Amino acid sequence: MKIIGVTGGIGAGKTTVSSIMREMGAEVIDADIISREVTRPGEPAWKEIVDYFGENVLLPDKTLNRKKLASIVFSCAEKRRKLEEIIHSRVTREIKERVERLRNSGYSGIVVLDVPIPVREGFLDTADTVWVVTSPEEERIRRVMKRSGIDREDALRRIRSQLSQEEYIRLADVVIENDGDMDSLRRKVSAILSGFEEKNEPDAGQRRLNKRK
Repeated sequence: MKIIGVTGGIGAGKTTVSSIMREMGAEVIDADIISREVTRPGEPAWKEIVDYFGENVLLPDKTLNRKKLASIVFSCAEKRRKLEEIIHSRVTREIKERVERLRNSGYSGIVVLDVPIPVREGFLDTADTVWVVTSPEEERIRRVMKRSGIDREDALRRIRSQLSQEEYIRLADVVIENDGDMDSLRRKVSAILSGFEEKNEPDAGQRRLNKRK
């Protein structure tokens, strides 16, 4: 079993790359989906979020109003760190458990960890290799505006609240520039995946952890 960590800033296209790899037969563990699961109404993380941010971040059905929560945390670094503190440990624990279940089942294919924030535990220490997806800033702004229904200023604020693309790249074993159409991206992913399957770099993870220190 080989584990590929796929990450990148908001709007870069990491989830699109992960989806392409799923089409190619990989098992994808999506941190965003897990995040939604651990913050369902009544879950411990949900309770902590409501206690800290208040019930005004809830929709009538008691699920999180993610658009409102995002507008809060992307405007305040302290609140963003608090939200990450509540969610990340639970998400990384679930990622590790799912990886272990696949390993114990005898799965011998590719596992993709689709993670927006390249945390050390549960991502950098778990992946055999890290692929970072990048894209021109204007294209990222356009995607974030369209996806989230926000204006340019808010989109730019969200992008700049994260690591810069240069910081992501420093953690990468592979950089995928998502600057073309979908067919072009598929060809890039296919070529990189073929090369990865043909070689084994057992020290890549340790090199990456050293860069993260």
